[in-house]
Amino acid sequence: MTTRETHGFQAEVKQLLHLMIHSLYSNREIFLRELISNASDAADKLRFEAIARPDYLAEDAELKVRVVVDPEAGTISIIDNGIGMSRDEVIEQLGTIARSGTAEFIRHLSGDQRQDANLIGQFGVGFYSAFTVADRVEVLTRRAGRPAGEGVRWESLGDGEFTIETIERAERGTSVTLHLRADAREFADELRLRALIRKYSDHIAFPVLMRKAGAKATDVEETREEAVNAARALWTRSKSEITDEDYEEFYRHISHDFAEPLAWSHNRVEGKRVYTSLLYVPARAPFDLWNREKPRGLKLYVRRVFILDDAEQFLPLYLRFVRGVVDSDELALNVSRELLQHDPEVEAIRGGLTKRVLDMLERLAAEQPEKYAGFWKEFGRVLKEGPAEDHANRERIATLLRFTSTRSAGDEPDRSLADYVAGKAADQKHIWYVTADSLAAARGSPHLEVFRRRNVEVLLLTDPIDEWVTGHLQEFGELKFRDIRRGELDLTEGDGGKDGKPAPNSGEHKALLERLEAVLGEDVEEIRVTSRLTESPACLAMSEFDMGPQLRRILAASGQAVPDARPILEINPDHPLVRRLGAEPDEARFGELARVLFDQALLAEGRPLKDPAAFVQRLNRLLAG
Repeated sequence: MTTRETHGFQAEVKQLLHLMIHSLYSNREIFLRELISNASDAADKLRFEAIARPDYLAEDAELKVRVVVDPEAGTISIIDNGIGMSRDEVIEQLGTIARSGTAEFIRHLSGDQRQDANLIGQFGVGFYSAFTVADRVEVLTRRAGRPAGEGVRWESLGDGEFTIETIERAERGTSVTLHLRADAREFADELRLRALIRKYSDHIAFPVLMRKAGAKATDVEETREEAVNAARALWTRSKSEITDEDYEEFYRHISHDFAEPLAWSHNRVEGKRVYTSLLYVPARAPFDLWNREKPRGLKLYVRRVFILDDAEQFLPLYLRFVRGVVDSDELALNVSRELLQHDPEVEAIRGGLTKRVLDMLERLAAEQPEKYAGFWKEFGRVLKEGPAEDHANRERIATLLRFTSTRSAGDEPDRSLADYVAGKAADQKHIWYVTADSLAAARGSPHLEVFRRRNVEVLLLTDPIDEWVTGHLQEFGELKFRDIRRGELDLTEGDGGKDGKPAPNSGEHKALLERLEAVLGEDVEEIRVTSRLTESPACLAMSEFDMGPQLRRILAASGQAVPDARPILEINPDHPLVRRLGAEPDEARFGELARVLFDQALLAEGRPLKDPAAFVQRLNRLLAG
């Protein structure tokens, strides 16, 4: 037996424990759900490892979870005969939060109990929920396959430290004993615990045992115990016998999320391949959604035997927010992650599950648009990855996208591409869009002026990924996507070219264009007159095949070389400033005005000025003169 050691919790754990104890006071009963879920996971993992090591089950083949309560001592013990933990695993799993995004999560906590409880639920509490009801937690464990002398005892008061020592432990698995706080003694009641087990853990695939009614409080022999839960995997049951509450509680079991899911789909496929799936769309995004290194995916079972906790091969990456279970009757029990990547059976299941998720989202968008708006706010950016990643379902994904446009009621993305096509002009050939760093910048773009005059809808794209998405979609409903700043604008579209304003004649303004080219020189690719402007004196356009600003920023941020590109300056010959510029006889003053005009066009695009100080000085000279 080794010397007892004292360790300090990871800094984030200290903060989380303090906040949980105070923020989850009104929902403390979830501790039992979390600890029984952990025990169930331990049993699942043992059953999987026993495929390769049958001797793991030799000492006790009947996997189960036991809940033992002692009202007099004020203790509750959750005991499993699952995989157990080694000393190193105990330190890693109980001394730190092994999840990314912890610091970001802590920053979002505000001290408001109701709001923080929701955030904590979004993050997941797991083992640490024990401290919402206990002022001391003791864990005894031994990993399967290890000798009895390698048992481990872990203990903490939840005050920033924990102790750990090696002990003799005959049985494998884990026992978690909670010494209840004085204000949590209500949970040391067998009837209350039975009700909580049926409420939260009825779907657990292993029996959750408690002492039989009428047995003595001191009698904890397993022969005097009975199963409290149904002990049957939820997804194996008929849909007709499962309530919405059952589905919602199973979602909380696999996701550790307090919130109800937005939608779910439970299906069994029989025929050429046989498998069952239960898929959920969460209501909220986890804090580590954008960490691409985080393990993610569905729980994989083969003939009800747990195989993998995060089998990412069964859904494409753009659907990484989906939670659930897939249980195959066809895969081998000893399947590995590497084999899954090359298995045609997996590819077929992946295609079926992907369509199932898209079906759910389509129904949600059609039948519950308010809920879908909430989904889009949480997961829209992830779904936008779909058109590039999943060419086969590109059209279906496109119908699910939402945008803010010049016809939106407010700032929220409330327009679908189907809405856009339904509201287009009879002779319209394009889906017009403009990209910008913010909605204010997009709405203020001078390029929109002619579209407003002709009542042509324009999508306002402010997400860095948007330009990349439109490039992969290319078209929708026979309308091609087109940036309103790219190339020379076709002004006949939208009203048949009958807006009452003739296109400007470049020949009439040849002298002005030549003078501007002499001043701006290498700063521009070309200078031309345009009729796309009605209120602004000038704007910047891109060549037909130039890379857009959003893609340029993405490439630059990733360290890739970005090709040089000069803008095209378009001027509005009817604007008073441009007419004044053309009439300016003083070439020095003309040069100053031309530079200010160009810099203003840059600012309107949201582009940085090469020399802001020179712009200010030039503007001051003109104002003073």
